[in-house]
Amino acid sequence: MKAKILVIDDELPMREMLYKLLTEAGYKVSLAENGDAGLERFAREPFQLVITDLSMPGKDGMAVLRKVKEKEPNLPVILVTAYATIDTAVEAIKIGAYDYIAKPFDPDAIEITIKNALAHKHLVDENRRLRQRLSSVEDRSRMIGVSPKMEEVFHLVEKVAPTDATVLIQGESGTGKELIARRLHRLSNRADRIFLSINCGALPESLLESELFGYEKGAFTGATVAKPGFFKAADQGTLFLDEIGEMPLPLQVKLLRVLQDKEILTIGGRKSFSVNVRILSATNKDLKKEVEAGRFREDLFYRINIFTIPLPPLRERTEDIPPLLNHFLQKYNREFGKKVESVSPRLMQFFLEHTWPGNVREFENYIERAILMAEGRQLELSSLPREVRKAPERVAGPGKDGVMIFKEAKEKFEKDYIITILQRNNGVISRAAREARIPRPNFYEKLKKYGITPRRNPPVNMNSPAG
Repeated sequence: MKAKILVIDDELPMREMLYKLLTEAGYKVSLAENGDAGLERFAREPFQLVITDLSMPGKDGMAVLRKVKEKEPNLPVILVTAYATIDTAVEAIKIGAYDYIAKPFDPDAIEITIKNALAHKHLVDENRRLRQRLSSVEDRSRMIGVSPKMEEVFHLVEKVAPTDATVLIQGESGTGKELIARRLHRLSNRADRIFLSINCGALPESLLESELFGYEKGAFTGATVAKPGFFKAADQGTLFLDEIGEMPLPLQVKLLRVLQDKEILTIGGRKSFSVNVRILSATNKDLKKEVEAGRFREDLFYRINIFTIPLPPLRERTEDIPPLLNHFLQKYNREFGKKVESVSPRLMQFFLEHTWPGNVREFENYIERAILMAEGRQLELSSLPREVRKAPERVAGPGKDGVMIFKEAKEKFEKDYIITILQRNNGVISRAAREARIPRPNFYEKLKKYGITPRRNPPVNMNSPAG
């Protein structure tokens, strides 16, 4: 698809000539008769190149150049003028102009300059995307989760992140919905733009409306100055609406308009304006039931539910508890200046069998409090608050009182880990053993011990419990 070019020039013959030249070359062209009009159009529409005259009434070409570079540093700008001087050319290049062309110019020459400028932008964009992909690999290695369910979450994130699709993240409180939203932003084409987050359930309706949509001076008592809302502030970036299921119905109507028309009307405003914002949302509610109950608009539900990422609760991915534990031990050792190295068998048993109603947030809270109170290098069950030091809630084996003993808990984790590592490596034992850093003979012994039969796409273990 050909690039879209913005031409800004106060002389009608020059605008017409450039329009004819560029459209015949296959480009999409928008025209503006002065700097103010050009910048207004630039704020509303995406462009791949700006061509601007230097000398214009009002905002001149240098002012246009500065504003464009302030908003989009990688966008090429070509300055055209009949009054070329060395000083202005040097200043323009310093500010970031791609080139500086004197009138009258050869149409072939400016066409070549445009092609080179667009090719340069393509290379810059490709480099940025490559850096994002490299960053993705680094981020992925730091993300906490080795379970199949979290692997599926990572796959969904990487699949939808590069698009502008609205995404609904569903999960219980404490599962990390905002972390997923931030990762979606980091892997998107908006990664170098702003990410804003607002909790729809934490503010009263009137305050939530003013925070999201902004207001004009005098719109209500106390509005002594105009204030841009989150939608305006997040223009070209990403806005995360946490706990969207708590949004009042009147605001759901306004949000639907934003999603449909890409336009915002501030409180007290008379004229709407366009915004380019990617909307991510999250909820711990069943929105289908909320729709049936009349508490959530059906049309809005389908708008925000273009792509769904379900986050599993911690109790459904116990394979992730050991790596999460290791991560939090390191984090809070650094924060509190402690040297805790391990947890006792009884405490590990508790961690593996607790139902974690507060999910990862609750687990982190327990570790933080335990390390803060720790005096040695090992955390004990007694390190936890007294109110949570009770028999584990999940009956898991034939040990005392129906509770799985540590040896069984350890073997269950090891078995689940071997299955997971095989799935990650498509059933290829040599690769799985290498990733797990287990000598291949030992890996074979564990397969035999747990009755695991590796198969391609994916490995199947008929003796393994579902889940």
